Amino acid sequence: MNEYDSDKIADVLRASEGMTLTDKPENADIILFNTCSIREKAEEKVFSDLGRVRPLKLAKPDLIIGVGGCVASQEGVTIFRRAPYVDVIFGPQTLHRLPELIAARRASGRMQMDISFPEIEKFDSLPAPQVSGGSAFVSIMEGCSKFCTFCVVPYTRGDEISRPLDDVLRDIRGLVAQGVGEITLLGQNVNAYAGEHDGEAVDLAYLIRTIAALDGVQRVRYMTSHPREMTPRLIELYADTPKLANHLHLPVQSGSDRVLAAMQRGYTALEYKSIIRKIRALRPDISITSDFIVGFPGETESDFGATMQMIEDVQFDMSFSFLYSPRPGTPAAEMADEVSYETKMERLQRLKTSIDELENAYSEKMVGTLQRVVVEGISKKDPRELAGRTDNNRVVNFVGSADLLGRFVEVTITAVSMHTLRGELVRAA
Repeated sequence: MNEYDSDKIADVLRASEGMTLTDKPENADIILFNTCSIREKAEEKVFSDLGRVRPLKLAKPDLIIGVGGCVASQEGVTIFRRAPYVDVIFGPQTLHRLPELIAARRASGRMQMDISFPEIEKFDSLPAPQVSGGSAFVSIMEGCSKFCTFCVVPYTRGDEISRPLDDVLRDIRGLVAQGVGEITLLGQNVNAYAGEHDGEAVDLAYLIRTIAALDGVQRVRYMTSHPREMTPRLIELYADTPKLANHLHLPVQSGSDRVLAAMQRGYTALEYKSIIRKIRALRPDISITSDFIVGFPGETESDFGATMQMIEDVQFDMSFSFLYSPRPGTPAAEMADEVSYETKMERLQRLKTSIDELENAYSEKMVGTLQRVVVEGISKKDPRELAGRTDNNRVVNFVGSADLLGRFVEVTITAVSMHTLRGELVRAA
């Protein structure tokens, strides 16, 4: 979601100010930090980064420095107090107002802040996206109404608000016209989508079917999902919608019912595993990835053991796994926690080791298979190679020419490296 928002910020400033991106801060007229407050370290990094650009502000007083995103929503006044040289602060829902904030700062000489939640207005005000490549993000809903006890998102992005179906389709048609073949639908709880169409609410399953029927769309993904909204209609897509990617990211957070209840997740471990069983009955080879929080307040060895059992039962392909980080203002931040940091780190390492072994085993099974890949860019490790993404969300590096960028190609998987695959180009799809 933050990648998407950063792209929209660039689009807004390109359209309104004629701005272009630079990777050299010393050349910039505007420096913006788009932030995330999910974890404490990311939040502190914002202030560290702000400290690094302060000398640029001293050398060039007209330089505009801004902070956006969820840290801005949560810590707006604190940012001004700790970094008074910041000029503008804007939230995830007010990035479209950035030109107005910058103009007001220049005209008045005073710091400007807008961290309100104007619902769907942001999307109505954004310019048409400019993309290069075969895949693109499309945000279909914003915010979260789940209020998990550990999570700050409902307080920084507001309640769940869905975009009208016709607006989403307009964006996708525009992307397809620019050569995009793979669409990733975004939302904090994307499968809670309830967009308006002809006066009625339609769900994510309806939206995906409609998108898959569009000429030029070759693959559809969606993230991030909440288990509570994995409806039968959505699950059924895996049987009859071949354009739906063979990968699902479904955060579980813990395998312990006691911890899940304390997190206020709204499902049990058995209910989560039931969802996966139903999907795998339709797509036996689907890749399932997840999120885990280790060390939630009061987590016992028995609770953690239930999480490890969940990993064994589901056979997750990959995960994003983190130590619990208390966020100010959330209920979990007030919960008693007597588990030592060392114990939590040991558990996190055990979990990651288990997931890594499953990921490697899954990758090994792909060796020798033919995969349809969207070419995303030049390989980070070797500029003579290309990097693409398989249907099941694996990155594969292979030798190929730059004219294949943004296209779908067929690649035979030849080898496995850490978190990536190697392949040989067979033909352009």
